[in-house]
Amino acid sequence: MQNGKNILVIGGAGFIGSHTTLALKEAGFNVVIYDNFSTGHRDACFGHEVVTGELADQAKLTQVLKTHDIDCVVHFAALIEAGQSVIDPFAFYENNVAATLFLLQAMRTADVAKIVFSSTAAVYGNQDMDLLSEGLPNEPVNPYGHSKLMVETMLQTAAAPYGLTSIALRYFNASGADPEGRTGERHDPETHLIPLLIQAALGQRDHFKIFGTDYDTPDGTCIRDYIHVSDLAQGHVAAVNRALGQSQPGFEGMNLGTGTGHSVREVVDTVKRVSGSDFRVELCPRRAGDPAKLVADACRAKELLDWEATRSDLETIVKDAWRFFSGRSAG
Repeated sequence: MQNGKNILVIGGAGFIGSHTTLALKEAGFNVVIYDNFSTGHRDACFGHEVVTGELADQAKLTQVLKTHDIDCVVHFAALIEAGQSVIDPFAFYENNVAATLFLLQAMRTADVAKIVFSSTAAVYGNQDMDLLSEGLPNEPVNPYGHSKLMVETMLQTAAAPYGLTSIALRYFNASGADPEGRTGERHDPETHLIPLLIQAALGQRDHFKIFGTDYDTPDGTCIRDYIHVSDLAQGHVAAVNRALGQSQPGFEGMNLGTGTGHSVREVVDTVKRVSGSDFRVELCPRRAGDPAKLVADACRAKELLDWEATRSDLETIVKDAWRFFSGRSAG
């Protein structure tokens, strides 16, 4: 445990960033949040200090890193909508790649050499495997996945010349909400499965669409690895501790997932059961580029971080998300 160390959380007002900030504080770190609030929420900031700024503002980042004597950066800030990346790829390369280069240059100027990077399972692309392991080739199928892989490449190639220690955490399907209801998932527009289902259960949508019922899976719908955001947050704490404890520079990429998949129909049924709402479900054709199954091999994270998901059973994920969303709706 690296208690008392100073951590800069870029994008700390977002879904995963806010949960990770809570976990870092509970682990004894001093946390500074840096966010432009384009998608984040000011009421989801739990750091000791909040700085409003752009990822591309290298001078401001350098100043923040020096002023707060930062020991490690945790970098979440990114455009994340894969479908939108196909429509406007340059926006993703500008925000996710070019702006991250400004961050890395600011870190170099400020002599900060530790970073934990928010990556994605999208770097693997469409692999026909039961479990996706880090040894598979990286074959992204959209600009979003390419943008994350480009950053991983920058991190990897920066180790030897600049002495950078970096860990890229490749998420699967982040979901759920803080068990105490302090923060949760609030995207606008919302594109993630469980919040869309809960909106239908709350009557905020008149139906939910299942895209594809003819996949080669037991019930014909896509299977995904859903991981509770609080488990993800603990994975970041473990990665920060590992990065801070490394005496030699280097790059490590690893999955954060559960190793268990659930189909879309399973998630629909769980939300209906938890909410007590029998909302309408519309069956639609497949969307282009949706793989039948994406499930993590999470062995490397267990081995290197001594981490594994403990709150990611589907029932708990949905109950925590339902409590957060229904509480906000009632309020």
